[in-house]
Amino acid sequence: MDLLLSRGVNSAMMNAILFLFGIILSFPQLQFTEAQIGACYGRDGNNLPPQQQVINLYKSKGITRMRIYDPDEATLQALKGSNIELILGVPNDKIQSLTDSKTATNWVNTNVKPYSPSVNFRYITVGNEIEPSDPLSKNVVTAMQNIQKAINSANLQNQIKVSTAIKTDLVTNPYPPNKGVFSDPALPYIKPIVNFLVQNGAPLLVNVYPYFSYVGNEKSISLEYALFTQKGKNDAGYQNLFDAILDSVYAALEKVNAPNLKIVVSESGWPSQGGVGASDQNAGTYYKNLINHVKGGTIKRPKGPIEIYLFAMFDEDVKKGAETEKHFGLFRPDKSPKYQITFN
Repeated sequence: MDLLLSRGVNSAMMNAILFLFGIILSFPQLQFTEAQIGACYGRDGNNLPPQQQVINLYKSKGITRMRIYDPDEATLQALKGSNIELILGVPNDKIQSLTDSKTATNWVNTNVKPYSPSVNFRYITVGNEIEPSDPLSKNVVTAMQNIQKAINSANLQNQIKVSTAIKTDLVTNPYPPNKGVFSDPALPYIKPIVNFLVQNGAPLLVNVYPYFSYVGNEKSISLEYALFTQKGKNDAGYQNLFDAILDSVYAALEKVNAPNLKIVVSESGWPSQGGVGASDQNAGTYYKNLINHVKGGTIKRPKGPIEIYLFAMFDEDVKKGAETEKHFGLFRPDKSPKYQITFN
C-alpha cells in the first residue's frame, strides 16, 4: 500500500480498489452458497451407520440439505445444531389420519415444534408419489391444509413450507416439453394441490428420474442424452433428458394456471447395478454431471440454480421393488464413497 501511495494513488482511490477487491472475493462464496446440493436419507437397510454418524458424513462432505421420509427421532436429535436444511416427510400411511385437524396438530407438536429452531426445517412433504388412482389421493390436500394450520399455530409458517412429492408420469405428452400436460386422471388430484401451493407460496416437489425414462424407451432415448453427455441439441432444443422432463412439468403447470410455481427436484438418481444401464460408471457420470448442471437452469426456467436432492445417500439392501432400488446410494453402508463427487 505504501508503494501505491508513493506512486500517486491517493487514499480515496485505494479505498475504492479495496472495496472492488472485496466484491470480487465474495463471488465464489455466493456461488458456493447458491449451489448447495441435498441428499435423500432413506433407512431401508439393515447395515447402515447410526444416525449421528450419518449427520457427520453430510457435514464432512459439505451436503447442506437432507430429505427424510418419516420423523425418525434419532435423526432429528442428531440434526440439532447442524444447520442442515431438512425436508421432513409424512409417510403415506399417516396421511388419512391427518385429515383430522387435532391429529395433524399433534403431529406437528410432536415431530416439528420441539426441534425448531435447532433443526432447520425447510419443507414438510405430505406423502410421496401418491397415485391419482390411490384412495389416499383424496386425502392429500386436506392433510396438507391441516398441517399448514398447525404450522401457522406454531408460528413457523415463515420458515416451513408444506408440499407433497409427485412422479413425473402424471404428465402426458412430455415431448416436446412445451406440450406437457397433466393427464385427465391426474387433474382432479393435482389441481387442488397446485392451488394450495400457490396460495401458500410453497413449491411443488417432483421426483425426476431420467434413468427410468431411458430404460422405458431405449429405442428413442440415448444413454448419452440421459447422462448429460450428448453433443449438440435435439430438434426441440434440448441437450439432456433431465431438462426436458423438468420443463414438461413446468409446461403442465402453466396449463393449470400456475406459471410461476417453483419446482424443487426432491429426488433424482441413477442405480449402480441391478438393471439395464445400471453401472458404477453410468451412475457416477450421472451424479457428477447433474451436480454441475443444476447450477444453471432449463430452457423454460433459465435462471438457476435448481434446488435438488440426490437419491440416495446409501445403498439400501432391504428396499422393496426392483433390484435397482437397492443400488442408488452415493455411499456404501461403511460410509465409503462409491463415486468421486464434489457436492458443492
